[in-house]
Amino acid sequence: MSKKKAPMSTTRANIERKRKELRHRRRMRFLRFLAFLVVFAIFLVIAGFICMTIYHWGSGIYAEYQIRHEAYLKKQAARAPEIDPKFDGYTNILVMGVDDGATSGPDRTDDAGAPLRHADTIMMLSIENDTGRLRILTIPRDTWVPIPGSSYENRIASLYETGGASLVVLAVEKLLGVSVHQYVTIDMATFAEIIDTLGGIDLYVETDMDYDDPEADLSIHLKQGYQHLAGKDAVSYLRYRSTDLGDVGRSKRQQLFVRALYEEAMQVATIPKIPAIAEILQTRVTTSAEIFDSAHIANVLRHMNREAPEVWMLPGTTAEGDDTIWMPDTQAVGEGIAKLFPSPETTENP
Repeated sequence: MSKKKAPMSTTRANIERKRKELRHRRRMRFLRFLAFLVVFAIFLVIAGFICMTIYHWGSGIYAEYQIRHEAYLKKQAARAPEIDPKFDGYTNILVMGVDDGATSGPDRTDDAGAPLRHADTIMMLSIENDTGRLRILTIPRDTWVPIPGSSYENRIASLYETGGASLVVLAVEKLLGVSVHQYVTIDMATFAEIIDTLGGIDLYVETDMDYDDPEADLSIHLKQGYQHLAGKDAVSYLRYRSTDLGDVGRSKRQQLFVRALYEEAMQVATIPKIPAIAEILQTRVTTSAEIFDSAHIANVLRHMNREAPEVWMLPGTTAEGDDTIWMPDTQAVGEGIAKLFPSPETTENP
């Protein structure tokens, strides 16, 4: 039997339909390809814009960084003659605990009416860069020193109210014959906050402490014995001045406190508290260190030695006729500094 053939009209219609479908698919493929090109072009434009924005932003930051770094290098180069090369292996930081100033009296305020402040606590922290060993020199606030750039003398604590931290730094460098790399000033309220952030400090209070000074806004009342001191009580312990030992006794208590604080800070439990302490230091503490110096100091602190710091008080005697003044023993100071900062020849040939 022979097969029946489809009508010519039906075959031609199918061919036309398939041709239309093919043309439609080709057109759709072309339109999709065109759409892809448009989207891809838009993406390239946006990506290019973002890249250019990031580039210009980064270039601005880099340029700002370069400007600051060049200014920093110029200042370092200008200060280089003031820094004794024999202290290159150390990071010497002068720490000044600043009081709140007198609360009354027109002669106790500056031009803006703010109370004149004193450097109530003065310590030089010296960190040996290679080993992380810490040495601390406490300087009694009533130490009698020449005023830099003047023919007069005064208590070192009083220099802060007349010339600020920089004047105290100059006086300390002249007194010790040591280069001070950076300084830090901290007020008592901020210091108390740091102690509270650490969770307080355990310390033996060697005697009953009772002292009131309304003018200086001081009210100290601590009992003898081992105690866990919160921030406010820790400040009271540091600022208490007995009638028998005066400023010397306060400096000795500062030494004991620093040892206890160092031991507390080196505990594992302190690690989670570091961010909170760092924030306080960044926002509430005044320092001469710039970002580049801060990076160096942070690196040095990261390698701190766990051994207890060597603490030393400026040697001297009370002045004749005024036992509130501490007169430095120049010879003893020189001998002590030579031990703290031995020369390479001394180290190699003990």
